[in-house]
Amino acid sequence: MTLTQTLSKLLGLNLSSGSSPTPQNLTKIISFCAALPSLDSGSALHAIVTKLGFCSNVYIRSALVDMYGKCSKLCNAQKVFDETPHRNVVTWNSLISGYLQAGSPLRAARLFLDMLRVGEEPPTTFSFSGVLVCCAQLEAEELGAQVHGLSLKMGHCDDVLVGTGLIDMYSKCGKVGESRHVFDQMRDRNVVTWTSMVTGCAQSGLSDEAMSLVREMLRLGLKPNYVTYNSLLSSYPSWDCCRQTHCRIVKEGFDSNVYIAVTLLSIYSECNSSLEDFRALCSCVAVWDQISWNAVIAGFCNIGSSEEALECFSEMRQAGVPADFFTFTSILRAAGTVSALVEGKKIHALIFKSGHASNLCVQNGLVSMYGRCGAIHDAKWAFTLMKEHDVISWNSLLSGYAHHGFGKETVELFEQMRRTEVKPDNTTFLIVLTACSHAGLLDKGLEYFNLMSNDDFLTPPKMEHYATVVDLFGQAGNLHEAEAFVGSMPIEPGASVYRALLSASQVYGNKELAFRSATTLQQLCPNDHGTYILLSNVLLARGSWDDAAGVRKFMYDRGIRKTPGYSWI
Repeated sequence: MTLTQTLSKLLGLNLSSGSSPTPQNLTKIISFCAALPSLDSGSALHAIVTKLGFCSNVYIRSALVDMYGKCSKLCNAQKVFDETPHRNVVTWNSLISGYLQAGSPLRAARLFLDMLRVGEEPPTTFSFSGVLVCCAQLEAEELGAQVHGLSLKMGHCDDVLVGTGLIDMYSKCGKVGESRHVFDQMRDRNVVTWTSMVTGCAQSGLSDEAMSLVREMLRLGLKPNYVTYNSLLSSYPSWDCCRQTHCRIVKEGFDSNVYIAVTLLSIYSECNSSLEDFRALCSCVAVWDQISWNAVIAGFCNIGSSEEALECFSEMRQAGVPADFFTFTSILRAAGTVSALVEGKKIHALIFKSGHASNLCVQNGLVSMYGRCGAIHDAKWAFTLMKEHDVISWNSLLSGYAHHGFGKETVELFEQMRRTEVKPDNTTFLIVLTACSHAGLLDKGLEYFNLMSNDDFLTPPKMEHYATVVDLFGQAGNLHEAEAFVGSMPIEPGASVYRALLSASQVYGNKELAFRSATTLQQLCPNDHGTYILLSNVLLARGSWDDAAGVRKFMYDRGIRKTPGYSWI
């Protein structure tokens, strides 16, 4: 028995016996096919409709448009729509919904405007809801505001569906204040409405306001869903707030939700959680699909446990879960971090085999991996094979050259980059400044720093750039110029700047400058053992053994201990 016959039997019909079904029953069966969705049965019903002569029935045609749209056959849906002589608002809404489902919000928005121009029937709540989704996806604030005005004029703003759509639209357009205004004006709000407002605040970085909304939900007896908690988690800048919400999630029973689990994995790895906490969270993952594995692998990379990331990748392969470009991007970073060149080459071969070799993110990961492993020729080869380069591509190769002592080659490569259409960013200049410092290229480094400072398209130099310039002066032995540069900085010098100054003082034995730098560093970072060690070394180099011992004793008396060094060998 076919699906069409089964559906007709459920409705008490016998379409094959010659009985004459009513248009209402046919509409109901077509709607069943749309809900499944079942294209074969829907197409068979379309043929029956044509045979029975119901082609002019607007309700049947609207159901057919909806069925073809839900079955991802937009060409068929458009054809039925175009051949419908008299359309009602459901016909229009069905095609708008079809284009939205197919990922064509611009076409759907144009259909809404066409419906207004034709003026056959006024738009309904579902019409406004659909076009607001279009505006949200397109980030079309101007059109969204016009739709808002029309909904006010036609009295649809009090509807919870339209109000929720307005909140989402304004939030997606970066107008969270407008979203809050709509939210406050609404008489009726459901969980989806509250969640949309929480999501808008979270996406705008308003974590405190998002938390207040969730607390208000709970006070009113509304139960947040997993989407609410997922949005709330993504807004947190601190680790403590994340843990509080995690406890609430466990209490509500959402910890086994795959989306919540992945978000928690990402946040735990990005908020400086301990390795033990992250491992414990991994053990709670219920569904080990590609998304879960990717989150775990990326998480171990972020925490700094690249070896475990490589182990997880091996387990993922053994479980038969396919890797995607996100997987390869993360695991290449892990291989580069621990200089696992052999594993990196195996991953490279797998990338070719799985068909991800043309992905730009994966290509950048390969350049970076080879560069970090010291295989500069391989990094250059991978870079040369790329059809297009972005700023990350150049930065990956420049970083490989700079970190392995190829200062002059880094400068030559940077000059080559400047002749392309790719514009350097702040990271590019930091890499090149570091290379100039290590290679003793003072004049070139100052030239690039001035070039960066005078570029209106770049953000002003950050603390790390100033620290590198101080190191640049220090490596050249120009300690007075370095100190003068620190004094002329337009921003308050940070610890990294004074560390560079103190390090240069150690190299050239300038005791007075070392004391001044160390005093400031002790004020900025009173518990940093490196400051005391550097100052002690300066005193030792000048033969001041008692003073050096006094610095060490002062450090130990304050309970500050130097972290022991270790070797990979």
